[in-house]
Amino acid sequence: MSIKYLSKLHFFIKGSPKVALTYKQKTMLIKDITNYLEEFAPLSLQESYDNSGLLIGSSTKKVNKILITLDVTEEVINEAVNKKCELIIAHHPIIFKGIKKLTSSNVTEKLVVKAIKKDIAIYAIHTNLDNVIGGVNSILANKLGIKNTNILSPKKSGLYKIICYCPIEFTKSLQNAMFNAGAGNIGNYDSCSFTSEGAGTFKPLAGSNPFVGKENRLHNEKENRIEVILPEYRLNNVINAMKNAHPYEEPAFDVYALYNTNTMVGSGLIGELDNATPIKEYLKTVKQILGTKYIKHNKLIDRPVKKVAICGGSGSFLIDAAAQNKADLFITADIKYHEYFEHTETMTIADAGHYETEHPVKELIYALLKEKFPNFALRISEENANPISFM
Repeated sequence: MSIKYLSKLHFFIKGSPKVALTYKQKTMLIKDITNYLEEFAPLSLQESYDNSGLLIGSSTKKVNKILITLDVTEEVINEAVNKKCELIIAHHPIIFKGIKKLTSSNVTEKLVVKAIKKDIAIYAIHTNLDNVIGGVNSILANKLGIKNTNILSPKKSGLYKIICYCPIEFTKSLQNAMFNAGAGNIGNYDSCSFTSEGAGTFKPLAGSNPFVGKENRLHNEKENRIEVILPEYRLNNVINAMKNAHPYEEPAFDVYALYNTNTMVGSGLIGELDNATPIKEYLKTVKQILGTKYIKHNKLIDRPVKKVAICGGSGSFLIDAAAQNKADLFITADIKYHEYFEHTETMTIADAGHYETEHPVKELIYALLKEKFPNFALRISEENANPISFM
């Protein structure tokens, strides 16, 4: 995947704010960088077991250089020191479990102590980046020639509906304010809303400052009812945008949690190749593109591959979802022995390696930040952080 293509990926994120300002400073606060990454991949989308976010350092620290890596190792910290990078952005969190002491008694403690001593901040963007369109699986799909992709296992909750009421002449400006804050995205459509006309009544009381109507008099106003859908992590932004754009002193609005499936957030992707390809030929291509030593797989299906499901990293929990979506091939990593027996007559399961299916994320993070902060010094780690070797 080219950096040029990658730099445009974030504009395809549904529910992201429409305005993306570019920073030209060469020195930035950590929070300016991490806030932007969290607009792209909100921390609320990480899995319950995860520990994404700023793990070491202060969000108000000024930084001049960033080192991007898949994992934080001693070699990566040394590289950051040598390249004078004050912030490391990693895909995998250096801290997964709680730390009760810092005595350098294990690898994690040693690395944390070293980073603190060297005054290097560490930020992780893990399963929240896995769970968004344009994230880890999107770059993997692009590299492997998988197109027309959809989330393989969408989230079953996390959607809300806001209903508000406003004078008819303010409908368009209010809709646009909420759209720009991240509301109104349904699948491959944005700016979605429903509007119906009615009459609102209210009586301004003493001390009020009504936009229309008079104190202590019942007022009738022709109004539009506006309904928009939005993801949970945009809820506060959209409510604030609605209030700021609304002419009334006290806007009336309702918020409903929905049971709809959020098709824009979830695990894995599924899509198609341009042309049906013999499975051995395609797996050789996968092996070459990802740079893996070998690919473990179960029985090869007796037909060309057209529909492919993927999940960078540990994705065995998606085997059934891939089969239900009639994938010819499911590519992921960390498959257990007994899982290779599943769906052998209908789908091939291939383990292409955890590191190998996720290391393209370094290019993705680089491109996202370069688009936003074009004059800022970014470095992709040159260290091979893969803990697995082959004989």
